Amino acid sequence: MPNQDQNSLFKKLEVKASDNKIPSKFTFPFSYTPHTLCKIASEELQTYIEEQKHWVHDFGLDTGSSGAGKMFGVLVVKNEANELGYISAFSGEIANQHNLEGFVPPIFDITNKGVSYTKGMLEAAKWNEEIKELKNSNKYKQLSEALKAEQIKTKQDLANFRQEMDKNKAERKDNLRFERLTLSSGDYDKLCVKYSEENELKRLEYEQLTEYLSEKVFVLKDEIASIEYRIESLTGLRDSLNKKIHEDLYKQYNFINKAGKQKNILDLFETTKTSTPPEGAGDCTSPKLLQYAFQNKLTPIAMAQFWWGASPESTIRQHKEYYPACMGKCQPILTHMLEGMEVDENPYHKNRGADQKIEIIYEDAAILVLNKPVNMLSVPGRAVKDSVLSRMKDKYPQASGPMIVHRLDQSTSGIMLIAKTKKAHKRLQKQFIERTVKKSYVAILDGKLNQNNTEGQIDLPLCLDYINRPCQQVNFETGKPAQTKWSIVEQSNGKTRILFSPITGRTHQLRVHAAHKQGLNTSIMGDDLYGKKANRLYLHAATITFIHPTTKKEMSFNSEPDF
Repeated sequence: MPNQDQNSLFKKLEVKASDNKIPSKFTFPFSYTPHTLCKIASEELQTYIEEQKHWVHDFGLDTGSSGAGKMFGVLVVKNEANELGYISAFSGEIANQHNLEGFVPPIFDITNKGVSYTKGMLEAAKWNEEIKELKNSNKYKQLSEALKAEQIKTKQDLANFRQEMDKNKAERKDNLRFERLTLSSGDYDKLCVKYSEENELKRLEYEQLTEYLSEKVFVLKDEIASIEYRIESLTGLRDSLNKKIHEDLYKQYNFINKAGKQKNILDLFETTKTSTPPEGAGDCTSPKLLQYAFQNKLTPIAMAQFWWGASPESTIRQHKEYYPACMGKCQPILTHMLEGMEVDENPYHKNRGADQKIEIIYEDAAILVLNKPVNMLSVPGRAVKDSVLSRMKDKYPQASGPMIVHRLDQSTSGIMLIAKTKKAHKRLQKQFIERTVKKSYVAILDGKLNQNNTEGQIDLPLCLDYINRPCQQVNFETGKPAQTKWSIVEQSNGKTRILFSPITGRTHQLRVHAAHKQGLNTSIMGDDLYGKKANRLYLHAATITFIHPTTKKEMSFNSEPDF
């Protein structure tokens, strides 16, 4: 690796301090533009990854490979001699190792877990194997099938008996009506008593049959319950042991900050919503880099992390592109580790739409159609209150109802529909729910599409990526249906102008469907979440067609993008 000291992981950077490239504040890790020094360090590291022969890992870059990429990170630092350099890290493990030459060590080397961990895992594995054997045993399967069949038979037998019983009862009732005309009063009363006794007898027979059939079901349930009780007992023992093993393990993950204050991962996640660290927390690049710097008297200057390799199946990652630290795993850890350091402002706390003007395209007593400028929020955020909604409320204080019928991402410009009355809001919202509102978006993709067709439809279900909020991910098990129609408008200069017509309206739907490898596999220009950051996101809500909530007439509006 270039400029590597034999006794250190510190690699010198060949840049002059006089170049005035040293940032005054440390990187805000959850949203940043990589500093020039980080880019230089990253390029050196990428060259090393490509050329090194010390280890082999499948990053999924070769044709036909099933592997996926990994996150790498660099931390630009100054050593005690005031020399500028950097240290490197990777997330999780590479080549089945957590510790590789040339990279900072893990916070805790999970490969040396100790005797108690090994014994515990062996015990948990033994219980887990017994659970599997019980669940997959022929006896359990046969009993379960027999119970299911008996329950179906019981239900049918009781239904048949009840049907016959009700039929006989109805026949006796009809017969009484007929006999009343011919029988004497005394004989009629005797017949009523007789039929009543027959009805009661059948009712008792039904109860006896119910009890008999229920007993057969109960016997089967009892046999199954004894097996399931054992399964539940073993599951409880296994889960309790696993919890203790992981708690003991997590206590080994101790993080320090600039002042030398130490906290373990359990303490750091105690106040979070889950209170439990997600899998892999503590093994990401950023905590490892800062930990090594603080332990070795290196002064952190700037930090960045990039993805190396193919994208995973669910989330979207681009080879060699830079990404922020994950909120779900790293926020509690890095908040502690960066305590006392001067850090760049959180860009999410900056009102990027403050100087933007909202253009009113159409207005009447019931609705507004407006053109939302890029970088303006649709509704107030936690830190920034300025938004389309807040401005509309100020402009129309007499308006009733929620006003906002649908939203656009902060980075997306274009047409928005606003309701000025509760009745209008309810009627318009119903159209959105029933998907009768027609919308189209113009976008520029950051590349040419490798498609045989000039139009098509994407169907990829989406859900929130809890680890990487606010990103969405493709998930065929828990994701909500999401469909997008697309058609190519023009391809030139290595870019593609495209028209999107969303059928559903999921968060980030167009952005994910464009960037995901099972979608168009080409991100929208300027997409800082799923592609490459630029001066703006090149996505614009261009048209909308709906039924006016008062006049009931169809209305269509168009807004040309400024790109």
